Amino acid sequence: MNNNSLYDKILGIICSVFDAYTAALFVRERRGDADSPFVLKSSFSLGDKIDREARLYDGQGLTGWIIRNRAPLLVQNFDQRRSALGYYQNQAEDNIKAFMGCAFPAGDGLICVDSKRQYSFAARDQKMLLLFADFLERLCDGANQEASQAEALRYYAALRLIYVLRREHSRWADFLHGFLDIVSKASYFEYCALFTRQPDGESFSTEGENYPLLIKNGNAKLYPLNRGMVGWVFRNSAPLFSGGDAGAPDTPLLGRLDETPPFMSLMTLPLIIQRKTRGVLCLASRQPVPVSQDVQDFARMASEHMALFLENLFVKCRLRDLHKSIAEPAQAESKA
Repeated sequence: MNNNSLYDKILGIICSVFDAYTAALFVRERRGDADSPFVLKSSFSLGDKIDREARLYDGQGLTGWIIRNRAPLLVQNFDQRRSALGYYQNQAEDNIKAFMGCAFPAGDGLICVDSKRQYSFAARDQKMLLLFADFLERLCDGANQEASQAEALRYYAALRLIYVLRREHSRWADFLHGFLDIVSKASYFEYCALFTRQPDGESFSTEGENYPLLIKNGNAKLYPLNRGMVGWVFRNSAPLFSGGDAGAPDTPLLGRLDETPPFMSLMTLPLIIQRKTRGVLCLASRQPVPVSQDVQDFARMASEHMALFLENLFVKCRLRDLHKSIAEPAQAESKA
């Protein structure tokens, strides 16, 4: 597989993940030269109006602002009269209503994502785009041998499947089982589980797992927040990675007295909702599994998606309870 084909596939997945119209990757024409323009390396678009000869310069339009500041930019309601994107032919960008972009950490690349719908992107999407940028920068740096290319495509194809899940499964249990199965298979970690904080705020339990290990006969035990790696992530709102090619002997997932087997490789990531860690996504394996930067990025993207799903669910439940609290007094009054 040549490099352009790989970039095209990844940008196609980015477009699908964000439900975007176009995703474009630009790189500096002369790497390391601050005065060098950015040229189109690869793109994926639902239309055919991308300017293949486009040059993006420091300070010109929205893309130029990102280049100059090396900072992400999110525009929910794009006004073409005040600025420009610079990578469409003729007047094609007049139909673009929302834009999101970010630079590579080192500044020699730029990812642009746009949509024909206003308010298509959110701040959480922008955080995920930064992870894509970090990955694509390392790919452009030359760490793109055939094995790493296949690994990258596996991760981002899995992300696409995760986004499809939300449309195909309305039941939480079905969505969660499918999500955990996809993440486990893509990462090669045999066990994948979601732990959730209890309403008391002092304990957590197993919400779901890709195969039965902690949930017995439909019952999940409660664990205090000071138990194992999972409890540490809940308390500190930070991810923990353990193991790798050599493995880490007997890493305690839920403390030394838990009923899990000795895991040699672990990844545990916080799910932050309403500025509080309300869940932890855990991937574990009894055999040593490489904990590469790519698999960490994939796990972070998957956990970000799960956090977004749960946040939307949380808001819906709050609205339903609010509607119920308003409706009940009104019904009582009408009966009176």
